[in-house]
Amino acid sequence: MIILNQTYVTPASFILNGIPGLEHMHLWISIPFCTMYVVAMVGNCGLLYLIRYEESLHRSMYYFLAMLSLTDLVMCSSTIPKALCIFWFHLKEISFDECLVQMFFIHTFTGMESGVLMLMALDRYVAICYPLRYSTILTNSVITKIGFATFLRAVLLIIPLVFLTKRLPFCRGNIIHHTYCDQLSVAKLSCGNIKANVIYGLMAAFLIGGFDILCITISYTMILQAVVSLSSADARQKAFSTCTAHICAIVFSYSPAFFCFFFNRFGSHKIPPSCHIIVANIYLLLPLTMNPIVYGVKTKQIRDCVVRIFSGSKDTKSQHMKGI
Repeated sequence: MIILNQTYVTPASFILNGIPGLEHMHLWISIPFCTMYVVAMVGNCGLLYLIRYEESLHRSMYYFLAMLSLTDLVMCSSTIPKALCIFWFHLKEISFDECLVQMFFIHTFTGMESGVLMLMALDRYVAICYPLRYSTILTNSVITKIGFATFLRAVLLIIPLVFLTKRLPFCRGNIIHHTYCDQLSVAKLSCGNIKANVIYGLMAAFLIGGFDILCITISYTMILQAVVSLSSADARQKAFSTCTAHICAIVFSYSPAFFCFFFNRFGSHKIPPSCHIIVANIYLLLPLTMNPIVYGVKTKQIRDCVVRIFSGSKDTKSQHMKGI
């Protein structure tokens, strides 16, 4: 099970211990986790279906929303199924390489999610401040290029973090008190110097999250200036309403992210680890679950498409019954 390396050992596998201190509650904890995951899968797959097949949704705002849904689906599906296996079947073992792959997917698509939220803020800025040039600025080609650039940025910044973790020698056991392979949780099992991991992790977080938050702040500052300058109260209300769903998505994504970030760096001795791990899982689940609900409720075009599909299916069913 282990490979000797001088006085150190590299585990062939790790044991994901779930939520420490709440092992007896794992079955009950799995119920909301599973429910949120199923709702999220159905909601986001339904959203992707609508955007793919409804011509009225073939606009940049909805293409960015599709990117966000895909990102959240990949990020959450790389962690929640394994967490449910831990809760239900006590399948806690994960190989060293699988752990690194999971770490790569989690951090890459976390960075991708932050980038897509930033792109959505820029989309709202262009739509409100340059409405007549909206379709000519954000063409399909531009959307594809900036979406790929956002993904590439996350990949290039996270790959070194994975290799920094892979090079570490381990001598503090192979039990990770978490439901997935978080970079710091794995690095803390090392008996080597993890200073490079910590510094690079902070640098990557600021390059991705810090830059994106700055762009979002600037975008909404300029949006606010443009909206306030409108003479009509109805026009101001309409402009603000187009941003409501995106602001909710930002809150759902960044609030638990900030908690996890500051806990890992500064609050590990003040807050119970179980609280941190639950919030870390909520960080992955909450945006995935709430984004399709918020956009379905707050966005008239999506709401109209859903109503039309369901009313159409009812009409077809009633016509079939009349034929019988």
